[in-house]
Amino acid sequence: MESFIKAGHMEPSVIIFDVFGTLVKIEKRRSPYRKLMKWLKENGRQPKPDDAKFIMSQNLSFTELIKLLGINIPEQLLQELAHDLDEEIQSIILYEDTLSTLEELKKLGFRLALCSNLAMPYGKVVSSFLPSLDAYAWSYEVGAIKPESQIYQYLIDKLQCHAKDILFIGDTILADYSGPNEFGMSARLIDRKNGQKLADVLNDIL
Repeated sequence: MESFIKAGHMEPSVIIFDVFGTLVKIEKRRSPYRKLMKWLKENGRQPKPDDAKFIMSQNLSFTELIKLLGINIPEQLLQELAHDLDEEIQSIILYEDTLSTLEELKKLGFRLALCSNLAMPYGKVVSSFLPSLDAYAWSYEVGAIKPESQIYQYLIDKLQCHAKDILFIGDTILADYSGPNEFGMSARLIDRKNGQKLADVLNDIL
């Protein structure tokens, strides 16, 4: 673990993973939430800076979220969006190296956790694909999104560890690298779009 010692970090005992773009991918993107917000804008609702946070920090189904927004949308559109959501969720798959890497890290004695900004319907599906891990920070359960410190603190409390004990792996600079670094963790980015594997960013561990 020389790279950690040189960088002023102790050897990590916990590895936290982002989910989408890191461990899983969506093969058929339908973006139902984005379509909903676009329809709202076209029908007179001004977008708000925290719309994305609002969607991902509510522990609600798609239809429950629409009710909370207090809007009436045409039944046909609601059915289309629900169909899009179902198709997108059904197209979620693991990257080929996900399970083998998690199992190898477990064997090496690391504690493992997930930290993801996502809407509630996606979390249940992702959980069913992955082995049981030590902690989960779903934005819709925590009520905060990366890079807000509350979501990282949530994991610290669950794992009963220190930020310096953690290595964070993800694919988004702000949420998965800058945010964790500022919180005191180590962090590394993975570039799945250019074929990078988990072993490439964990080469001094695996």
